[in-house]
Amino acid sequence: MPPESRLRPDAGAGHAGRDGGAGPRDPADGSDASGGASGGGSGAGGRPDGAAEGGDGGEPPMTGRQRLRAGLWPPRLTRAQLIVAVLLFILGLGLAIQVRSTSDSSALRGARQEDLVRILDELDNRSQRLTDEQRRLEGQKTELENSSDQAEEARKQTVEKEQQLGVLAGTVAAQGPGINLTIDDPTHSVEADKLLDTIQELRAAGAEAIQVNDVRIVANSYLSDVRGGVEIDGKRVTQPYRFKVIGKPQDLEPALNIPGGVVQTLEKEQAAVGVTGEQKIIVDALREAKRPDYARSSSQ
Repeated sequence: MPPESRLRPDAGAGHAGRDGGAGPRDPADGSDASGGASGGGSGAGGRPDGAAEGGDGGEPPMTGRQRLRAGLWPPRLTRAQLIVAVLLFILGLGLAIQVRSTSDSSALRGARQEDLVRILDELDNRSQRLTDEQRRLEGQKTELENSSDQAEEARKQTVEKEQQLGVLAGTVAAQGPGINLTIDDPTHSVEADKLLDTIQELRAAGAEAIQVNDVRIVANSYLSDVRGGVEIDGKRVTQPYRFKVIGKPQDLEPALNIPGGVVQTLEKEQAAVGVTGEQKIIVDALREAKRPDYARSSSQ
């Protein structure tokens, strides 16, 4: 078969591949067409091979762990996730504050059994004192009702009542069993509020007369902070603060030494506290009796 017969179909195929038509081509054109087709195949059809070769020459493929790490960091938070995170943070903060306030407010939770028994005894003693006072008043009422000489009995009770009120008002001296309390504050960190808490604790424990240094403490006493010390009823009092307290020592000392009480609070302020019981305490600081400007007895 002549060479032209063999080349013409190839030339026609090559021409159809490039131009989309069919027609007679000579052998030279057929060679060019088939060369163009093969070039197009190596360029367009062979593009995946080129990409593979480029991949071999670039960065190596990522492992599964690297893809997982790249997916987790940096985090991509949505708005809903951010709101949930903020709400969880606020909830945790509130729980922490609640736990802390609960632990602070229960000062006796960690107390020893001996301390709790002592506190219970103190409460029983207070209740017993109130019961005794009630019985005493009922006895006085009975004496007044049954006494043959009610006027003399009333005068005697009036004198006794005057002495009692004088002790409470600070217009007369008093003596009896009690304690001496000394607070040495070299750092000047004990302020008026700490001394007021001490006085209130002593009163709650049954103190009947209190004197701080040379100032008598009465119902209307007030304390204020000044430079270098404390003022009580307008009179300057410097440390060490010496308390003379008349009352039952078995009630006063435990009241000051309970867990979280006055002594522990003052020691946290770097103050040295000393408490000693005495069978005879003399409270001799006096207050001037003043007639009230407006208050009058309702029996007048």
